[in-house]
Amino acid sequence: MRTALGIDFGTSGARAIAIDPEGKILATARRPLHQPDQPQEWAATLRALILDIPSAIRQQIQRIAIDATSSTVFLCNAQGQPCSPVLLYNDDRAQDHVQTLRQILTTEHLVLSATSSLVKLLWLQTHYPRANAVLVHQADWLAFLLHGQPSISDWHNALKLGYDPAKEAYPDWFRHPTLTPLQSLLPKVVPPGTVLGKVTATDLSLSPNCEVCAGTTDSIAAFLASGASEVGEAVTSLGSTLVLKLLSASRVEDLRAGIYSHRLGDRWLVGGASNCGGAILAQFFTPEELERLSAEIDVSRPTGLDYYPLLKGGERFPINDPHLEPRLEPRPADPRRFLQGLLESLSRIEAQGYAQLQRLGASPLKRVWTAGGGAHNPAWLALRQQHLGVPVAISPYTEAAYGAARLAQGKLNSGTTAPEFPASAD
Repeated sequence: MRTALGIDFGTSGARAIAIDPEGKILATARRPLHQPDQPQEWAATLRALILDIPSAIRQQIQRIAIDATSSTVFLCNAQGQPCSPVLLYNDDRAQDHVQTLRQILTTEHLVLSATSSLVKLLWLQTHYPRANAVLVHQADWLAFLLHGQPSISDWHNALKLGYDPAKEAYPDWFRHPTLTPLQSLLPKVVPPGTVLGKVTATDLSLSPNCEVCAGTTDSIAAFLASGASEVGEAVTSLGSTLVLKLLSASRVEDLRAGIYSHRLGDRWLVGGASNCGGAILAQFFTPEELERLSAEIDVSRPTGLDYYPLLKGGERFPINDPHLEPRLEPRPADPRRFLQGLLESLSRIEAQGYAQLQRLGASPLKRVWTAGGGAHNPAWLALRQQHLGVPVAISPYTEAAYGAARLAQGKLNSGTTAPEFPASAD
């Protein structure tokens, strides 16, 4: 294990966390992002974050890994200079190109979305044709600024580009005449955490032996931060929605329900997300009311209330029904009882989600770590443990930058050490 620096780029800000070989946080830095689609600001922010780490700690850093938002992409030239606008993770201007892909792919696929990296690449190729250009994800380009190689991505960022991490190759359908022109634009892809080379930037006062690793996406980095490491361990994020991620020995997909898997070493991280979550609690209760009423809940006395607490109609997981309507009646006069009914229902939906993943072939659930704003509600925690039937605990670390630092240390949650970058890809 090594002293490592993890860097996380979001849409409104970026953070860096340095950790020692035992995982203790040595230093942190945070910077805002005022223009999330401007590489020039990313570059300045990256430099500032690293320089914000105290010099004595900076000299100890042996490896760096970066995570960023999934499917935030643009084109750059052979020197790594941007030659197209940035299309952010939620940019859907390429909707017309989804139909182009549907005519090529005969089955449902993760790339068949207006916000996928591949659909965006089709749009960029149409509007910004460039010789010797390559597609880069945000994390790819930020790492390039440190190691100097502009066309390398990782399994996680490249998944929505169509890359198959099981075969470790782009699929055969890229040979279709419509997609053949894209092949020269595709980045090389390596496992997350692969050592790409030493830092070539000379103005950051880093050790000359500091290495840069292939990165990941922000959601995967947040999972890595939890410390979950065994098959059957999971992380539930209790934010405005319920997001479930389960470490499995087998790959699971049900794309109609939004379920797909990322490869972690020789294991798979299976994910699903419900539209239910903390947003419904905020609709009915202030933070102060939530804290006070939650403390009054007796979890040993169930309410018998059966809600499906959606903010609006439509659900994908664990029930795949775009027309499913919210169910919030009957509403008792006692606000404490109403809150308990909501928390019971959310706990039940979470349990149904993990059960659904297991029905589809994921490994049995053994333990759940918890992140997000709802993690610190003791009544909700107790109710979730009742419904899940496995140990439930609060994740000691939840910051994506911490997970990126763990990735840089060489652990992919499978006990495997990060490989060196293959010489044949130089």
